[in-house]
Amino acid sequence: MKGISHSFMRAIAALVLGLVLVLFPTQAGNYLVITIGMIFLIPSLRIMLIHFSAKAEERQSFPIVGLGGTLLGLLLVVMSDFFANFLTVLLGFVLLMAGVGQIASLLSARRWVSIPGGFYLIPSLILIAGLVALFNPMGVRSTAFIVIGAASLVYAVSELVNWFMFIRKKPVDDSSKNITRSVDVEDAEAGH
Repeated sequence: MKGISHSFMRAIAALVLGLVLVLFPTQAGNYLVITIGMIFLIPSLRIMLIHFSAKAEERQSFPIVGLGGTLLGLLLVVMSDFFANFLTVLLGFVLLMAGVGQIASLLSARRWVSIPGGFYLIPSLILIAGLVALFNPMGVRSTAFIVIGAASLVYAVSELVNWFMFIRKKPVDDSSKNITRSVDVEDAEAGH
């Protein structure tokens, strides 16, 4: 069940990100940066408010993390256009790592199932899209976001297909079951 949830979570996250980037490429960068800023800002402001609303004698050390998160969140919200260019580089790196990860996963799955060569095409294209986004991030940002978004959508579908075709067929390690059985047998023999 663990493998299912991780694969599905990665696929869902990539699907949502891909849809946002493809459908709204010109606004996506700024809105993603603002969203990330709010993710930092809201909990950090809460930490700061809790600290300053406590009585002076109940306060612990100054919440440096809360202050840092608040400043970073404000910076991301206020200067979203500036940070959106860096987001292109970050997303390109994520795609690069996703392509490498899928290729490594397929190579690993070859130990227990035969994998046709065509299954390496999609991860290779994802890897190439990541490289393109990394080496041309400041070009037309909306085009880079469309490429990254399309690659994210392809990655989501590819992740689900790879899980369904190969990863879920991974043999279960029975070594822990054998240990439990031998302890049960020893306990039963000791009881006689």
